[in-house]
Amino acid sequence: MGFFQDAFIYLLAAVVAVTASHRLGLGSVLGYLFAGIAIGPVLGYVGGSETESVKHFAEFGVVIMLFLIGLELEPQMIWRMRWQLLGLGGLQVLLTTAALTAAVMAIGFSWQAALVIGMTLALSSTAIVLQTLNEKGWMRSRGGQSSFSVLLFQDIAVIPMLAILPLLAVGAPVPVDGAAAPGAHGNMLDGFPGWFQTLVIVATIAAIILAGRFLVRPAFRLIAAARMRELFTAAALLIVVSTALLMDLVGVSAALGAFLAGVVLSTSEYRHAIESDIDPFKGLLLGLFFISVGAGIDFGLLFSEFLLIIGIALGIILVKALVLLALAGIFRLPWQDTWMFGLGLAQSGEFAFVLFGFAGSSGALAGSLVEILILAVSFTMLLTPLLFILFERYVVPRTVSSVSRPADEIPEPGTVVIAGVGRVGQIIARLMMAEGYKIVVLDHDPNLVDRMRQTGVHSYYGDATRPDLLEAAGLAEAQVFVAALDDQDQQTAMVRHVAEHYPKCRIVARAYDRHHLYELEKAGAHAIEREAFEGALSLGKRTLRELGLHPFRAEQKVRAFRRHDMQTVDVLRDYWTGGMGKKYLNAVRERLDELMQVMRSDRIAGRNMPDREWTPPPAEDSER
Repeated sequence: MGFFQDAFIYLLAAVVAVTASHRLGLGSVLGYLFAGIAIGPVLGYVGGSETESVKHFAEFGVVIMLFLIGLELEPQMIWRMRWQLLGLGGLQVLLTTAALTAAVMAIGFSWQAALVIGMTLALSSTAIVLQTLNEKGWMRSRGGQSSFSVLLFQDIAVIPMLAILPLLAVGAPVPVDGAAAPGAHGNMLDGFPGWFQTLVIVATIAAIILAGRFLVRPAFRLIAAARMRELFTAAALLIVVSTALLMDLVGVSAALGAFLAGVVLSTSEYRHAIESDIDPFKGLLLGLFFISVGAGIDFGLLFSEFLLIIGIALGIILVKALVLLALAGIFRLPWQDTWMFGLGLAQSGEFAFVLFGFAGSSGALAGSLVEILILAVSFTMLLTPLLFILFERYVVPRTVSSVSRPADEIPEPGTVVIAGVGRVGQIIARLMMAEGYKIVVLDHDPNLVDRMRQTGVHSYYGDATRPDLLEAAGLAEAQVFVAALDDQDQQTAMVRHVAEHYPKCRIVARAYDRHHLYELEKAGAHAIEREAFEGALSLGKRTLRELGLHPFRAEQKVRAFRRHDMQTVDVLRDYWTGGMGKKYLNAVRERLDELMQVMRSDRIAGRNMPDREWTPPPAEDSER
């Protein structure tokens, strides 16, 4: 099969399946997996060694993703996360390995084989989890940050695991599918004593840090001066590839090396340019990786050992989820983040393909067992998007009403309570403080809360959807509650809870768009503003002025647009039934045609509509 034919099949399957998946609200990861199943096991266009080759190539997408995450995390932020990284991540790997090892030993395996299986299955899928967290906008939540800490620790834990595996081999080395085990190649330190390997690894990491601080910036300055974007993109990819290659040669995770390089460059002035240039490669390669996972599922083996494989997959998810939920309780994660953390990391990850392959080739596990385990791992990855959907559709809406009320943790209730201190919440908080109102600000981002406290704003860390925290903030006596969360579903659920339990409190809510506005109205909000609407109108007015329109006329045009849009909101409300039906779409088209007529008519925009609040500009400005 030629290159163009392969590319056509992969791209066509991806476009069709991911588009359909998005339309059904299932997310892109599940779409890619279904695309792989369609072109692999179902239609037979790809499969076998070809799929494995594509998978190994596409794993570079995981490396790029870790590099981009590193770019977002400055060294100071990593230092602040150290306890979460070591405590939460370390305990997850340790406890999950112990639980799975004990379970495998209980069914008759030797402790060596059980340990290999336990520590391999303890790892989760960095590619699926981080892609989903970023796609859903959950990365900044405590559940998202905790998940990231665990995944980062797991990437580090792969290094000692690769070293331990040969020591656990009890049988003769057996090649798996005739291929060399991934991760077992290219390590130039093989055969050297342990102290020397450690010394070389430390020296390599130091070299990457020093090169990032003292060589990369001058190099990028020279490249930027050439004003050739493709050269800049090539240089950014060169950094990722060279770092990954260097770490791979010394036997360290390439993804971990790329992450380290990203952190070193996170304070660089070229950070955003690098990020925007290589981000498209990450998306395409990750999509290819997910397709290869779907295409690699052996349905023949799955059907012949159906109950066994499904039982193993569900057992993995159950044990890992229980350990994760327990850790979330120990580290006092908010209720909603607890479920995100527990369900999101319950699968096994892509490193299982590497470690099981290595275990099979080294004789630590039998080849037939490796095939079954890899298929079970693939099945857990296939179920992960469904677990996220379960969390999003059934856990999130019920979180507010399912939490009990612990003791009051906020000493001074506020007249105005603001939930969410992002871009919108910060502006409202400053305005209320300037007017002398006593405010209480709630947010789940500890760093943001600390920064707000440093500026004198009464900010408190916590999940604003928790009823006990809302009570402690003084909602029973507050005059106004400002709902300014980023997450639409959480925002709607929180507004519904406040409207039901604090009927005397006025609710001012931030809406994402017109449809969200209708949801918030139905939930009980009293005043709702679309977050980008007024800002977009202001920019539109400035655009008209830059195009030569007189400021007075630009103001009239914007006011006419605003009036018509407000009327459109009222008109479409009657047709909105929670989705966009045929009648709703017809009404949208009619209102759009009417808007075109309104904006073309000077009579409607200016002369026939009074603008009492607008004073024409001075005479000297009217000459423009």
